[in-house]
Amino acid sequence: MKLSGRESLAGTGILLSLVAGGQARSRADLTSLSGLSRNTIVSRLKALLDAGLLREAEETMRSGGRPTRMLAIGSDFGVILAADIGETSVRLAVTDLTPAVIVDEMFDVELAAGPEVVLGAIAERFANLLGRCGRSLGEAIGIGLSLPAPVDYASGRVFGPSIMTNWDDFDIRTWLQDRLGVPVLGENDVNLLTLYEWRTFWQDVGHLFFIKFASGIGSGIISDGRIYRGAQGAAGDIGHIQLASEPKPLCRCGKLGCVEARAAGWALARDLRAQGVSVRGSRDVVRLVHGGHGAALEAARKAGQVLGEVTADVVSVLNPGIIVIGGTLAAMGSPLFEEVDQVVRERVLPLAKRDLRIEPARSGGDAGLLGAALLVKEVRLSAADVEATIARFAANA
Repeated sequence: MKLSGRESLAGTGILLSLVAGGQARSRADLTSLSGLSRNTIVSRLKALLDAGLLREAEETMRSGGRPTRMLAIGSDFGVILAADIGETSVRLAVTDLTPAVIVDEMFDVELAAGPEVVLGAIAERFANLLGRCGRSLGEAIGIGLSLPAPVDYASGRVFGPSIMTNWDDFDIRTWLQDRLGVPVLGENDVNLLTLYEWRTFWQDVGHLFFIKFASGIGSGIISDGRIYRGAQGAAGDIGHIQLASEPKPLCRCGKLGCVEARAAGWALARDLRAQGVSVRGSRDVVRLVHGGHGAALEAARKAGQVLGEVTADVVSVLNPGIIVIGGTLAAMGSPLFEEVDQVVRERVLPLAKRDLRIEPARSGGDAGLLGAALLVKEVRLSAADVEATIARFAANA
């Protein structure tokens, strides 16, 4: 880290946020977008480059004349702490600002032990991870938490029935920030999967609908190039939409006929066990489908029909350009995707389905973790927060 003082970086935030947000890729872009004079840009850009906050990449882009060197965030000037909290385990990582994992660790948890116990373990292990890679808390621009529950994003609190028993309305952000002195952001896990998948593979699509199809069912929405969370952060909870068809199985949320109770991994395993099939959860279901097991293949097709029914309603309301299906059960492949595609195209009007694509997710097992890191990067280097981020680094230089 090469920061030399707050004064040399005064007023540079607008340039840093334009590059971090992808709007500016060159000096010419900064001139046209920032409203600053060329001399001011040269001076402030030099300060950012000298400090290591920005770098001029070796790649060049054609600008109609001679090649132009591309500007990029200096991935080594700070780090991000990310946590992907699951039902039985937590994966932690220190990432650079790409974001890419520098060092990571996984440990088992019991979420029912409560937030103070789990967050205390996370705080302690973050400190250890930073030590392993020779970095400090002062270099962390933020902490991102992926939470397997409905989250009020504005407050960073968990609400409603979920696997996070005893976490309701607990002030996660303040508790963790007070102990580590690093800004904290918490978000629903499906929204973070959506953010990472979209940013990494589909950023040319302004309207994307992501479905996580696994032990539970949820979705994330990209609308006009932004995550759509709704008024309280509850948008996308398709797993608990109740369908009218009989029979109406009991859902884990206590209601009858939910999409999740008909098609989620736990529901498919339940129905297969009722037929005498030895199966524990989602991965077993996928294994049986790949093996050509008749009952499992039929379960996959029925799940595809249920998912297609709720997806068709979403398409009619949101008109996405692409539907991306990820999660453990997406690996069932064609028996699932063919049914979803058929039901959607039968039910949706021609204009909404004209250019619609339905694709499997491309991101791997790191998506939740890297989505948490990406959220921190985008918020802490945004126009609203970037000056505070720069001041934090100047103070810790």
